[in-house]
Amino acid sequence: MKHFKHVFILLLAILTINGCKKESANLTPSNIKVSTEISTDGSGNVSFTATADNAVTYDFDFGDGIVNQGTTGATTFKFAVGGTYTYDVTVTAYGSTRLSVKKTIQVTVTVTGEQGLFWSDEFNTDGAPDPLKWGYDIGTGSGGWGNSELEYYTNQASNAFIKDGILKIAAVKESISGSQYTSARLLTMNKFSFKYGKVVFRAKLPSKVGTWPALWLLGSNISDAGWPACGEMDVMEHRGSELNKIFGTLHYPGRSGGSANGNTVMIQNASTEFHTYRIDWSSALINIYVDDQLFHTVSNSSDIPFNHDFFIIMNFAMGGTFGGTIDPAFTSDTLQVDYVKVYKQ
Repeated sequence: MKHFKHVFILLLAILTINGCKKESANLTPSNIKVSTEISTDGSGNVSFTATADNAVTYDFDFGDGIVNQGTTGATTFKFAVGGTYTYDVTVTAYGSTRLSVKKTIQVTVTVTGEQGLFWSDEFNTDGAPDPLKWGYDIGTGSGGWGNSELEYYTNQASNAFIKDGILKIAAVKESISGSQYTSARLLTMNKFSFKYGKVVFRAKLPSKVGTWPALWLLGSNISDAGWPACGEMDVMEHRGSELNKIFGTLHYPGRSGGSANGNTVMIQNASTEFHTYRIDWSSALINIYVDDQLFHTVSNSSDIPFNHDFFIIMNFAMGGTFGGTIDPAFTSDTLQVDYVKVYKQ
């Protein structure tokens, strides 16, 4: 009788173990499917529906750090950038024990008009830049703006002006206050700042040796926090000594100056054709592009200073630690900007 009791207990244990294994297996999501309904009205709205066996929650990752979460497997997302683009969207289905299965699909979306446009300047009025949008840094700054630059920034019409729909920031060889070159540095500080979004510059770059144009964002708390604690996002930097090499860089404590967090990409005709220079900035990711080609990605977090307001700067430096030696024959060159656009989703 004791022997029978022991056998019974053993069989019961085996059945229990097998049942637990089966139950555990059933908790793993599988057979994930994702369907879409893309709006045809140019709004950029796309409805997503995901299903999976044994799933209790779903995450939708739209590729730019924006994630929607829910339990129904259904969500709608608005893509904001005007034009026709193809996006990778990743859906992750989670079971009750957080085991998961994921699927990535591509959606091609057409957005008409300027969906999501939050702020812009298209430089359509000849003359001086709009004073409601742009101010100027004047002078040489501390030690050439901290970079041993050789220009003197002015608000002269000869250094920054709009003509035929293009903003022109010109560096000129001329003496002023001890400097041998003049140029301009325009900024939206105290006029416009924002937190998270897409910023697109369309620009044609100077080409002469010693030139250093930059299109970038700086933390609005710089007066209190100082640099690099305020954070800096360089969407585009270029130097005439390395034509067509585009630099995209983030500066912050521990990763600034020569040890900054950046990358480069080679393009064609940077100084003879207009190109778009773009940054996509969210609480999760910071992506930098040229002509929609992604070439640098940084994961954002509370550990780095990219979660507060920033303002826009466009400047044209000469020489310095990055621009290098200036061609002795230099007389003038121009950074041309067709537009600056900020999109919010």
